[in-house]
Amino acid sequence: MPPGTEEIQNAVDVLRAGGLVAIPTETVYGLAADAENPRAVGRIFTTKGRPPSHPLIVHIAGAEQLADWADDVPETARLLAERFWPGPLTLVLRRGRRVPLETTGGLETVAIRVPDHPVALELLTAFGRAVAAPSANRFGSVSPTTAEHVRLELGDDVDFVLDGGPCGVGVESTIVDVTGPAPTVLRPGGVTREDLEAALGHALAVPASSPVRVPGQHPSHYAPRARVVLVEPQDLAAEAVRYADHKVGVLVPPALAGTAIEAHAVVPLPADLADYARGLFGYLRDLDHQGCDVILATLPEEQGLGLAIANRLRRAAGPRTGEA
Repeated sequence: MPPGTEEIQNAVDVLRAGGLVAIPTETVYGLAADAENPRAVGRIFTTKGRPPSHPLIVHIAGAEQLADWADDVPETARLLAERFWPGPLTLVLRRGRRVPLETTGGLETVAIRVPDHPVALELLTAFGRAVAAPSANRFGSVSPTTAEHVRLELGDDVDFVLDGGPCGVGVESTIVDVTGPAPTVLRPGGVTREDLEAALGHALAVPASSPVRVPGQHPSHYAPRARVVLVEPQDLAAEAVRYADHKVGVLVPPALAGTAIEAHAVVPLPADLADYARGLFGYLRDLDHQGCDVILATLPEEQGLGLAIANRLRRAAGPRTGEA
């Protein structure tokens, strides 16, 4: 059952007292604190083990509040907000005075979105302010898509957990920088590049890297305990054999359904990209739970949600601390 009025009020009381609340969104669960309280925001960084230079996303209750938290809101931002909010789209804008530098990682820009989840919106409305909310997990690890994921990973480090059920999108929001002469996709996510281009009427750049710091840019991110290895689809079965001295988990794309693959655990992936995105982080967590120490995966075609899925898999396979 969704949280009731009493639970929402308990969460509001925790936020007002400078505490941390795990909140459901349509993308992943967030670790929320009062966006205007530097001490509370500092607890987010400490709890996650997140570098304080990594900016947080500010969540607001509606597009009509945008000018309260950002300065110099361009028409492009208003157009995108009208089209995609509430929803999995984050806009990078000039920081408004209400947003402390602790929340923006010291930057003069701020990342803002309106989540498309009834529990998150009810909480934001009752709170009457904005919350800063990165994913509710340790820095660099697999993002949580259920309240149970949060409880297992963060435990008592979170003051209150609002259980809104499993997340409907399953990958983080798309981040678009609208501070420059042309909007740029800094992180692919739940709103596709194609949908953005249709709304704007022109093509969008999706650079491999950007001088603008935003969440999800660390070389190793969204990573399970197991080592993720990306391989070509035609090599999947052979690579599973090559890693036979490991406990291998394999994410099997639809094109290879029915292919005999010898591995410790095999996950057949759905053909629908929305279903794949929704389940991706759960698949990685489950393979960890089954004791896998290597996960073999292939990249989907990078169109639609495939672009966001491929981004998450590349980050999950990135070099860990101490690796070259």
